[in-house]
Amino acid sequence: MIEYRNLRVALLGGGSVGAQVARLLLEQKEELANRVGASLELVGILVRDLDAERTVDLPRELFTTDAESLILGADVVIELMGGLEPARSYILMAINSGADVVTANKALLATHGPELFAAADQVGAQLNYEAAVAGAIPIVRPLRDSLGGDRVNRILGIVNGTTNFILDRMDTDGDTLEEALRLATDLGYAEADPTADIGGYDAAQKAAILASLAFHTNVPLESVHREGITSVTPAQIESARKAGYVVKLLAICERLVDAETGTEGVSARVYPAMVHRSHPLASVHGANNAVFVEAEAAGSLMFYGAGAGGVETASAVLGDLVSLARRHIAGGPGVAASSHAELPVFSINSITTRYAVTLEVTDEPGVLATLAGVFSDHGVSLALVEQSMTPAQPGTASHAAVSSTATLVIGTHEATEAALAATVRDLAENKFVTNVASVLRVEGV
Repeated sequence: MIEYRNLRVALLGGGSVGAQVARLLLEQKEELANRVGASLELVGILVRDLDAERTVDLPRELFTTDAESLILGADVVIELMGGLEPARSYILMAINSGADVVTANKALLATHGPELFAAADQVGAQLNYEAAVAGAIPIVRPLRDSLGGDRVNRILGIVNGTTNFILDRMDTDGDTLEEALRLATDLGYAEADPTADIGGYDAAQKAAILASLAFHTNVPLESVHREGITSVTPAQIESARKAGYVVKLLAICERLVDAETGTEGVSARVYPAMVHRSHPLASVHGANNAVFVEAEAAGSLMFYGAGAGGVETASAVLGDLVSLARRHIAGGPGVAASSHAELPVFSINSITTRYAVTLEVTDEPGVLATLAGVFSDHGVSLALVEQSMTPAQPGTASHAAVSSTATLVIGTHEATEAALAATVRDLAENKFVTNVASVLRVEGV
Protein backbone atom coordinates (compact mmCIF):
# COMPACT_ATOMS: atom_id res chain seq x y z
CA MET A 1 0.00 0.00 0.00
CA ILE A 2 1.31 3.45 -0.96
CA GLU A 3 2.00 5.67 2.05
CA TYR A 4 4.39 8.27 0.65
CA ARG A 5 2.81 11.63 -0.18
CA ASN A 6 1.90 12.53 -3.75
CA LEU A 7 4.80 13.76 -5.89
CA ARG A 8 3.78 16.94 -7.70
CA VAL A 9 4.77 16.92 -11.38
CA ALA A 10 4.89 20.10 -13.45
CA LEU A 11 4.99 19.81 -17.25
CA LEU A 12 6.56 22.61 -19.30
CA GLY A 13 5.26 22.34 -22.86
CA GLY A 14 2.05 20.89 -24.28
CA GLY A 15 3.19 19.96 -27.78
CA SER A 16 3.16 16.53 -29.36
CA VAL A 17 5.48 14.98 -26.76
CA GLY A 18 4.16 16.97 -23.81
CA ALA A 19 0.56 16.08 -24.61
CA GLN A 20 1.41 12.37 -24.74
CA VAL A 21 3.30 12.56 -21.45
CA ALA A 22 0.30 14.24 -19.82
CA ARG A 23 -2.10 11.66 -21.26
CA LEU A 24 -0.02 8.73 -20.02
CA LEU A 25 0.41 10.29 -16.58
CA LEU A 26 -3.35 10.60 -16.25
CA GLU A 27 -4.34 7.29 -17.83
CA GLN A 28 -1.69 5.18 -16.10
CA LYS A 29 -1.69 7.01 -12.79
CA GLU A 30 -2.43 3.95 -10.65
CA GLU A 31 0.04 1.68 -12.45
CA LEU A 32 2.81 4.30 -12.25
CA ALA A 33 2.08 4.81 -8.55
CA ASN A 34 2.56 1.09 -7.92
CA ARG A 35 5.90 1.18 -9.72
CA VAL A 36 7.15 4.28 -7.94
CA GLY A 37 5.70 3.84 -4.47
CA ALA A 38 3.89 7.18 -4.57
CA SER A 39 1.23 8.82 -6.69
CA LEU A 40 2.51 11.08 -9.47
CA GLU A 41 0.17 14.06 -9.51
CA LEU A 42 0.22 16.21 -12.64
CA VAL A 43 -0.33 19.68 -11.18
CA GLY A 44 -0.12 21.76 -14.33
CA ILE A 45 1.00 22.16 -17.95
CA LEU A 46 2.75 25.35 -19.00
CA VAL A 47 1.63 26.57 -22.44
CA ARG A 48 1.88 29.80 -24.41
CA ASP A 49 -1.77 29.91 -25.43
CA LEU A 50 -4.54 28.54 -23.22
CA ASP A 51 -6.95 28.38 -26.17
CA ALA A 52 -4.73 26.68 -28.74
CA GLU A 53 -5.90 23.41 -30.29
CA ARG A 54 -4.46 20.30 -28.62
CA THR A 55 -3.56 16.96 -30.14
CA VAL A 56 -4.84 15.21 -26.99
CA ASP A 57 -8.00 15.92 -25.00
CA LEU A 58 -6.74 17.03 -21.58
CA PRO A 59 -8.49 18.76 -18.66
CA ARG A 60 -8.48 22.50 -19.36
CA GLU A 61 -7.82 23.35 -15.73
CA LEU A 62 -4.34 21.84 -16.01
CA PHE A 63 -3.14 24.48 -18.49
CA THR A 64 -1.43 27.62 -17.24
CA THR A 65 0.78 30.44 -18.45
CA ASP A 66 2.22 31.11 -14.98
CA ALA A 67 5.61 29.40 -15.18
CA GLU A 68 7.00 30.54 -11.84
CA SER A 69 4.05 29.40 -9.71
CA LEU A 70 3.93 26.05 -11.49
CA ILE A 71 7.67 25.38 -11.13
CA LEU A 72 7.98 26.49 -7.51
CA GLY A 73 5.08 24.28 -6.49
CA ALA A 74 6.50 21.07 -8.01
CA ASP A 75 8.66 18.20 -6.81
CA VAL A 76 9.52 17.20 -10.38
CA VAL A 77 9.64 19.45 -13.45
CA ILE A 78 9.49 17.95 -16.96
CA GLU A 79 10.82 20.38 -19.58
CA LEU A 80 9.56 19.69 -23.11
CA MET A 81 9.51 23.22 -24.50
CA GLY A 82 12.65 23.01 -26.60
CA GLY A 83 14.98 25.88 -27.43
CA LEU A 84 17.54 27.55 -25.18
CA GLU A 85 15.48 30.20 -23.44
CA PRO A 86 13.36 30.32 -21.38
CA ALA A 87 13.99 26.56 -20.97
CA ARG A 88 17.43 27.12 -19.39
CA SER A 89 16.10 29.65 -16.89
CA TYR A 90 13.13 27.46 -15.99
CA ILE A 91 15.32 24.42 -15.37
CA LEU A 92 17.70 26.43 -13.19
CA MET A 93 14.69 27.78 -11.28
CA ALA A 94 13.41 24.25 -10.73
CA ILE A 95 16.79 22.93 -9.58
CA ASN A 96 17.39 25.83 -7.22
CA SER A 97 13.93 25.35 -5.72
CA GLY A 98 14.78 21.75 -4.83
CA ALA A 99 12.93 20.02 -7.67
CA ASP A 100 14.29 17.20 -9.83
CA VAL A 101 14.19 17.71 -13.60
CA VAL A 102 13.52 15.61 -16.70
CA THR A 103 14.29 17.16 -20.07
CA ALA A 104 14.30 16.08 -23.71
CA ASN A 105 16.05 19.27 -24.82
CA LYS A 106 19.13 18.19 -26.79
CA ALA A 107 19.98 21.70 -27.96
CA LEU A 108 19.98 22.99 -24.39
CA LEU A 109 22.09 20.13 -23.04
CA ALA A 110 24.60 20.37 -25.88
CA THR A 111 24.96 24.12 -25.29
CA HIS A 112 24.50 24.59 -21.54
CA GLY A 113 24.85 21.04 -20.19
CA PRO A 114 27.85 21.68 -17.88
CA GLU A 115 26.11 24.65 -16.26
CA LEU A 116 22.90 22.70 -15.65
CA PHE A 117 24.69 19.59 -14.35
CA ALA A 118 26.82 21.72 -12.02
CA ALA A 119 23.70 23.41 -10.63
CA ALA A 120 22.02 20.04 -10.04
CA ASP A 121 25.16 18.61 -8.44
CA GLN A 122 25.45 21.57 -6.08
CA VAL A 123 22.04 20.99 -4.53
CA GLY A 124 21.87 17.20 -4.98
CA ALA A 125 19.07 17.33 -7.55
CA GLN A 126 18.58 14.87 -10.40
CA LEU A 127 18.67 15.91 -14.04
CA ASN A 128 17.60 13.07 -16.36
CA TYR A 129 17.58 13.33 -20.17
CA GLU A 130 17.07 9.94 -21.81
CA ALA A 131 14.68 11.40 -24.40
CA ALA A 132 17.24 13.97 -25.59
CA VAL A 133 19.04 11.39 -27.77
CA ALA A 134 17.40 8.85 -30.09
CA GLY A 135 13.83 9.22 -28.82
CA ALA A 136 12.50 5.98 -27.38
CA ILE A 137 15.83 4.15 -27.62
CA PRO A 138 17.43 3.66 -24.19
CA ILE A 139 21.02 4.85 -24.70
CA VAL A 140 21.73 7.50 -22.06
CA ARG A 141 21.27 5.22 -19.05
CA PRO A 142 23.16 2.30 -20.65
CA LEU A 143 26.13 4.58 -21.34
CA ARG A 144 25.95 6.29 -17.97
CA ASP A 145 25.14 3.28 -15.78
CA SER A 146 25.39 -0.12 -17.48
CA LEU A 147 28.68 0.72 -19.22
CA GLY A 148 29.89 3.03 -16.46
CA GLY A 149 32.59 0.55 -15.47
CA ASP A 150 33.65 -0.27 -19.02
CA ARG A 151 35.78 1.65 -21.48
CA VAL A 152 33.78 2.83 -24.48
CA ASN A 153 36.08 3.26 -27.46
CA ARG A 154 33.71 4.20 -30.25
CA ILE A 155 30.12 5.08 -31.04
CA LEU A 156 28.56 5.09 -34.49
CA GLY A 157 25.06 6.49 -34.42
CA ILE A 158 22.18 7.11 -36.79
CA VAL A 159 20.52 9.65 -34.54
CA ASN A 160 18.36 11.70 -36.91
CA GLY A 161 15.29 10.01 -38.32
CA THR A 162 14.59 12.61 -41.00
CA THR A 163 17.95 12.23 -42.73
CA ASN A 164 17.86 8.46 -42.41
CA PHE A 165 14.45 8.41 -44.08
CA ILE A 166 15.73 10.63 -46.90
CA LEU A 167 18.91 8.63 -47.52
CA ASP A 168 16.98 5.36 -47.29
CA ARG A 169 14.50 6.54 -49.93
CA MET A 170 17.36 7.60 -52.18
CA ASP A 171 18.91 4.15 -51.79
CA THR A 172 15.85 1.92 -52.03
CA ASP A 173 13.52 3.94 -54.29
CA GLY A 174 15.90 6.07 -56.35
CA ASP A 175 14.46 9.37 -55.11
CA THR A 176 16.42 12.58 -55.36
CA LEU A 177 17.14 14.35 -52.08
CA GLU A 178 14.46 16.92 -52.90
CA GLU A 179 11.84 14.24 -53.63
CA ALA A 180 12.65 12.32 -50.45
CA LEU A 181 12.58 15.49 -48.36
CA ARG A 182 9.20 16.43 -49.78
CA LEU A 183 7.82 13.02 -48.83
CA ALA A 184 9.38 13.24 -45.36
CA THR A 185 7.64 16.59 -44.87
CA ASP A 186 4.29 15.19 -46.03
CA LEU A 187 4.62 12.26 -43.60
CA GLY A 188 5.55 14.54 -40.69
CA TYR A 189 9.15 13.33 -40.39
CA ALA A 190 10.59 16.72 -41.41
CA GLU A 191 9.82 20.18 -40.07
CA ALA A 192 8.66 23.00 -42.31
CA ASP A 193 12.23 24.28 -42.00
CA PRO A 194 14.37 21.11 -42.24
CA THR A 195 17.72 22.89 -41.83
CA ALA A 196 18.44 21.44 -38.37
CA ASP A 197 18.01 17.93 -39.74
CA ILE A 198 19.51 17.97 -43.22
CA GLY A 199 22.25 20.38 -42.14
CA GLY A 200 23.42 17.95 -39.45
CA TYR A 201 22.79 20.37 -36.55
CA ASP A 202 20.41 18.04 -34.72
CA ALA A 203 22.81 15.10 -35.03
CA ALA A 204 25.74 17.25 -33.88
CA GLN A 205 23.90 18.17 -30.67
CA LYS A 206 23.28 14.51 -29.96
CA ALA A 207 26.90 13.64 -30.77
CA ALA A 208 28.07 16.17 -28.17
CA ILE A 209 25.83 14.55 -25.55
CA LEU A 210 26.86 10.99 -26.44
CA ALA A 211 30.57 11.81 -26.48
CA SER A 212 30.37 13.59 -23.13
CA LEU A 213 28.61 10.56 -21.64
CA ALA A 214 30.76 7.87 -23.19
CA PHE A 215 34.13 9.46 -22.46
CA HIS A 216 33.32 11.18 -19.15
CA THR A 217 34.52 14.43 -20.68
CA ASN A 218 32.77 17.69 -21.48
CA VAL A 219 32.56 17.83 -25.29
CA PRO A 220 31.31 21.29 -26.33
CA LEU A 221 28.95 21.56 -29.27
CA GLU A 222 31.36 23.85 -31.09
CA SER A 223 33.99 21.07 -31.01
CA VAL A 224 31.76 18.70 -33.01
CA HIS A 225 32.64 18.64 -36.72
CA ARG A 226 29.41 18.88 -38.70
CA GLU A 227 28.46 18.13 -42.29
CA GLY A 228 24.89 17.61 -43.46
CA ILE A 229 23.43 15.63 -46.36
CA THR A 230 22.59 18.50 -48.72
CA SER A 231 25.45 17.61 -51.07
CA VAL A 232 24.63 13.88 -51.29
CA THR A 233 23.64 13.00 -54.87
CA PRO A 234 21.85 10.04 -56.48
CA ALA A 235 25.12 9.29 -58.28
CA GLN A 236 26.91 8.87 -54.94
CA ILE A 237 24.14 6.65 -53.65
CA GLU A 238 24.29 4.51 -56.80
CA SER A 239 28.08 4.28 -56.71
CA ALA A 240 27.95 3.20 -53.07
CA ARG A 241 25.30 0.57 -53.86
CA LYS A 242 27.38 -0.93 -56.66
CA ALA A 243 30.33 -1.22 -54.27
CA GLY A 244 28.20 -2.94 -51.61
CA TYR A 245 27.71 0.12 -49.39
CA VAL A 246 24.89 2.38 -48.23
CA VAL A 247 25.18 6.08 -47.35
CA LYS A 248 24.14 7.08 -43.82
CA LEU A 249 24.46 10.30 -41.83
CA LEU A 250 26.58 9.18 -38.89
CA ALA A 251 27.33 10.71 -35.51
CA ILE A 252 30.75 9.32 -34.62
CA CYS A 253 32.36 9.59 -31.18
CA GLU A 254 35.67 7.85 -30.54
CA ARG A 255 38.83 7.78 -28.48
CA LEU A 256 42.00 8.77 -30.31
CA VAL A 257 45.70 8.84 -29.55
CA ASP A 258 47.80 11.64 -31.03
CA ALA A 259 50.47 9.99 -33.17
CA GLU A 260 53.12 12.57 -32.31
CA THR A 261 52.60 13.12 -28.58
CA GLY A 262 50.88 9.90 -27.54
CA THR A 263 48.17 11.99 -25.84
CA GLU A 264 44.75 10.37 -25.57
CA GLY A 265 41.81 12.46 -26.64
CA VAL A 266 38.36 12.19 -28.16
CA SER A 267 36.64 13.13 -31.38
CA ALA A 268 32.99 13.89 -32.12
CA ARG A 269 31.81 14.45 -35.65
CA VAL A 270 28.80 14.20 -37.96
CA TYR A 271 28.91 13.57 -41.70
CA PRO A 272 27.44 11.35 -44.43
CA ALA A 273 29.53 8.21 -44.86
CA MET A 274 29.51 4.90 -46.69
CA VAL A 275 28.68 1.90 -44.48
CA HIS A 276 29.11 -1.64 -45.80
CA ARG A 277 25.81 -3.46 -46.19
CA SER A 278 27.02 -6.21 -43.88
CA HIS A 279 27.26 -3.74 -40.97
CA PRO A 280 24.23 -3.67 -38.61
CA LEU A 281 23.72 0.06 -39.20
CA ALA A 282 23.15 -0.56 -42.91
CA SER A 283 19.86 -2.32 -42.10
CA VAL A 284 18.39 0.70 -40.28
CA HIS A 285 15.58 1.84 -42.57
CA GLY A 286 12.99 4.59 -42.65
CA ALA A 287 12.96 7.13 -39.83
CA ASN A 288 14.43 4.73 -37.29
CA ASN A 289 17.54 5.44 -35.22
CA ALA A 290 20.32 3.15 -34.04
CA VAL A 291 23.42 3.56 -31.91
CA PHE A 292 26.29 1.11 -32.32
CA VAL A 293 28.64 1.04 -29.32
CA GLU A 294 32.09 -0.55 -29.24
CA ALA A 295 33.25 -1.14 -25.64
CA GLU A 296 36.48 -2.76 -24.49
CA ALA A 297 34.94 -5.42 -22.26
CA ALA A 298 31.32 -5.63 -23.43
CA GLY A 299 32.26 -5.71 -27.11
CA SER A 300 29.87 -4.49 -29.81
CA LEU A 301 26.34 -3.47 -28.81
CA MET A 302 23.54 -1.96 -30.87
CA PHE A 303 20.49 -0.05 -29.67
CA TYR A 304 17.73 0.26 -32.27
CA GLY A 305 14.24 1.73 -32.46
CA ALA A 306 12.07 4.77 -33.03
CA GLY A 307 14.10 7.95 -32.81
CA ALA A 308 11.18 10.36 -32.69
CA GLY A 309 7.42 10.61 -32.33
CA GLY A 310 5.23 11.96 -29.57
CA VAL A 311 4.25 8.75 -27.79
CA GLU A 312 7.62 7.08 -28.44
CA THR A 313 9.57 9.96 -26.92
CA ALA A 314 7.06 10.15 -24.08
CA SER A 315 8.09 6.60 -23.18
CA ALA A 316 11.66 7.76 -22.53
CA VAL A 317 10.43 10.78 -20.56
CA LEU A 318 8.29 8.61 -18.29
CA GLY A 319 11.19 6.21 -17.81
CA ASP A 320 13.26 9.11 -16.52
CA LEU A 321 10.37 10.24 -14.33
CA VAL A 322 9.90 6.83 -12.72
CA SER A 323 13.65 6.55 -12.11
CA LEU A 324 14.03 9.87 -10.35
CA ALA A 325 10.73 9.51 -8.48
CA ARG A 326 11.99 6.27 -6.92
CA ARG A 327 15.21 8.04 -5.90
CA HIS A 328 13.17 10.94 -4.53
CA ILE A 329 11.30 8.57 -2.24
CA ALA A 330 14.44 6.68 -1.20
CA GLY A 331 16.20 9.94 -0.38
CA GLY A 332 19.76 10.99 -0.91
CA PRO A 333 21.37 13.20 -3.56
CA GLY A 334 21.03 12.65 -7.27
CA VAL A 335 23.74 11.01 -9.34
CA ALA A 336 26.18 13.64 -10.55
CA ALA A 337 27.29 13.86 -14.17
CA SER A 338 30.51 11.92 -14.79
CA SER A 339 32.72 14.40 -16.66
CA HIS A 340 35.98 14.24 -14.76
CA ALA A 341 38.27 12.62 -17.35
CA GLU A 342 38.88 16.01 -19.01
CA LEU A 343 40.28 14.47 -22.19
CA PRO A 344 41.17 16.93 -24.97
CA VAL A 345 38.80 17.11 -27.94
CA PHE A 346 40.74 16.68 -31.18
CA SER A 347 39.88 18.38 -34.45
CA ILE A 348 38.64 16.54 -37.52
CA ASN A 349 42.18 16.55 -38.96
CA SER A 350 43.37 14.15 -36.24
CA ILE A 351 41.00 11.31 -37.07
CA THR A 352 41.86 8.33 -39.22
CA THR A 353 39.33 7.16 -41.79
CA ARG A 354 38.98 5.90 -45.36
CA TYR A 355 37.85 7.76 -48.45
CA ALA A 356 35.99 6.76 -51.58
CA VAL A 357 36.86 9.32 -54.28
CA THR A 358 35.16 9.50 -57.67
CA LEU A 359 37.13 11.36 -60.34
CA GLU A 360 36.39 12.27 -63.92
CA VAL A 361 39.67 12.20 -65.80
CA THR A 362 40.97 12.48 -69.34
CA ASP A 363 41.65 9.13 -70.98
CA GLU A 364 45.39 9.34 -71.64
CA PRO A 365 48.32 6.99 -71.05
CA GLY A 366 49.89 7.36 -67.62
CA VAL A 367 46.91 9.05 -65.92
CA LEU A 368 46.40 6.32 -63.33
CA ALA A 369 50.09 6.19 -62.45
CA THR A 370 50.19 9.98 -62.07
CA LEU A 371 47.16 10.05 -59.81
CA ALA A 372 48.46 7.15 -57.74
CA GLY A 373 51.55 9.26 -57.21
CA VAL A 374 49.41 12.07 -55.76
CA PHE A 375 48.03 9.67 -53.16
CA SER A 376 51.50 8.33 -52.44
CA ASP A 377 52.91 11.84 -51.95
CA HIS A 378 50.55 12.24 -48.97
CA GLY A 379 51.20 8.79 -47.54
CA VAL A 380 47.80 7.46 -48.60
CA SER A 381 47.68 3.94 -50.03
CA LEU A 382 45.05 2.71 -52.47
CA ALA A 383 42.71 -0.14 -51.58
CA LEU A 384 40.86 -0.38 -54.91
CA VAL A 385 40.52 1.37 -58.26
CA GLU A 386 37.56 0.93 -60.60
CA GLN A 387 37.38 2.53 -64.03
CA SER A 388 34.54 3.06 -66.46
CA MET A 389 34.68 4.77 -69.85
CA THR A 390 32.43 7.61 -70.96
CA PRO A 391 32.56 8.11 -74.75
CA ALA A 392 32.61 11.75 -75.80
CA GLN A 393 29.77 12.94 -78.02
CA PRO A 394 30.67 13.23 -81.71
CA GLY A 395 31.07 16.78 -82.91
CA THR A 396 32.03 18.16 -79.51
CA ALA A 397 35.31 19.81 -78.62
CA SER A 398 36.10 16.96 -76.25
CA HIS A 399 35.59 14.45 -79.06
CA ALA A 400 38.09 16.28 -81.22
CA ALA A 401 40.64 16.29 -78.41
CA VAL A 402 40.29 12.77 -77.00
CA SER A 403 38.18 9.75 -77.85
CA SER A 404 36.69 9.45 -74.36
CA THR A 405 36.92 10.35 -70.72
CA ALA A 406 37.12 7.96 -67.81
CA THR A 407 35.51 7.80 -64.40
CA LEU A 408 37.72 6.47 -61.63
CA VAL A 409 36.40 5.32 -58.27
CA ILE A 410 39.35 5.13 -55.88
CA GLY A 411 39.07 3.62 -52.41
CA THR A 412 41.82 4.29 -49.88
CA HIS A 413 43.24 2.47 -46.93
CA GLU A 414 43.01 4.17 -43.56
CA ALA A 415 44.83 7.49 -43.26
CA THR A 416 44.52 10.72 -41.33
CA GLU A 417 41.81 13.14 -42.35
CA ALA A 418 44.46 15.80 -42.90
CA ALA A 419 46.37 13.62 -45.39
CA LEU A 420 43.21 12.54 -47.20
CA ALA A 421 41.87 16.09 -47.47
CA ALA A 422 45.21 17.34 -48.81
CA THR A 423 45.21 14.53 -51.37
CA VAL A 424 41.76 15.54 -52.64
CA ARG A 425 42.85 19.19 -52.90
CA ASP A 426 45.85 18.20 -55.03
CA LEU A 427 43.72 15.91 -57.19
CA ALA A 428 41.35 18.80 -57.93
CA GLU A 429 44.30 20.80 -59.29
CA ASN A 430 45.78 17.96 -61.34
CA LYS A 431 45.76 18.56 -65.12
CA PHE A 432 44.33 15.10 -65.82
CA VAL A 433 41.34 15.55 -63.49
CA THR A 434 38.37 17.29 -65.06
CA ASN A 435 36.12 16.93 -62.02
CA VAL A 436 36.22 15.58 -58.47
CA ALA A 437 32.72 14.18 -58.70
CA SER A 438 32.36 12.73 -55.20
CA VAL A 439 34.20 12.35 -51.91
CA LEU A 440 32.69 10.19 -49.17
CA ARG A 441 34.26 8.76 -46.04
CA VAL A 442 33.97 5.04 -45.38
CA GLU A 443 33.13 4.07 -41.78
CA GLY A 444 32.28 0.97 -39.80
CA VAL A 445 34.93 -1.17 -41.47
